[in-house]
Amino acid sequence: MIVETSRGRFHVRRTGDHGPPVLMLHPLALSGAVWEPVAQYLGESHRVAAPDARGHGGSGWDGEPFTVADMAGDAAAVIEELDLGPAHVVGLSMGGSTAVVLAAARPDLVEGLVLADTTACYGPGRVDTWAERARKALATPRKEQVEFQLDRWFSPDFLHRNRAEADRVAGIFRATDSRAHAAACTALGDLDATGLLGGIRARTLVLVGDEDYATPPAMAEALADGIPGATLRVLPATRHLSLVERPGTWPLIARHLAGDLVQESRDG
Repeated sequence: MIVETSRGRFHVRRTGDHGPPVLMLHPLALSGAVWEPVAQYLGESHRVAAPDARGHGGSGWDGEPFTVADMAGDAAAVIEELDLGPAHVVGLSMGGSTAVVLAAARPDLVEGLVLADTTACYGPGRVDTWAERARKALATPRKEQVEFQLDRWFSPDFLHRNRAEADRVAGIFRATDSRAHAAACTALGDLDATGLLGGIRARTLVLVGDEDYATPPAMAEALADGIPGATLRVLPATRHLSLVERPGTWPLIARHLAGDLVQESRDG
C-alpha cells in the first residue's frame, strides 16, 4: 500500500491483522520486501508494517540529500499515519540506526526495540569511508556489486544451503536506485547517535552475528552498553543479515516483543 504523509509517499507492506503493532526498518539498498519471511512469522501474532525508506523500493524521494534523522522522521510519520503508535520497532543495519534515532527522538511512538547488526556510529574515518562507498554505488553497475554484498550479508554455509533466498535478497538490491543507495551511504557516514543512547527508554534487544564484519560485535556491544537495560545476543556463524540468515532468531524476537526475555532474565 502507499501511505501519504506530510513527509512524502511511502510504500508499506502490511502483514497480520491482530496483535501489537511492529514496524520493520530494512537495511541499506534493500526494501521492506527483504522482511517477507520474517514478517510472515511475526504477522501470525502482530500487525506488521514494513515501509520502504525514501528512494528505496516503491517510496518517493525528491533526489535531495537526507540524513538518518530524516529517515527516522519518515518512520515516525508512517507510524502516525497508520495509527500504530506506540509500536515495537525492528531495525536491521541501516534500519537499526534509523530505529535508534527514532526511539530517542519520539519515545511516545516506540514501545520496544530490536536492533540487529547495526550501530549508532561507524567510528573515526566514517565520513570518508562512506563517501567512497557512495561513489562506488554510483560508479559500479549494480549486478557487479552483488557478489561483494552477498559475502557481507551471508555466511558461506547459508549461501550453500539457501541460495534461492540469497538470490531473492540480491534481486531487491539490484532493483534499488543507485542514487538513493549513494545518498543513504552519505547519511550513514554522517551519523553519530552515541549521545542519544542513554536517553532511550524502550525495552531493547540487540542482536549481531559473530562473523558480521560490516557492523561487528563491538558495535553491538556499544549499543547494549549505552541503552539502559538492553539485552545483547551474539549469534554464532552468522554475518550481516542475521534476521534473514537465522530463522531461529524469530521466536527470540517474538519473546522479546512480549516482554518474556526480561522475565527470563529475572527468573534466571
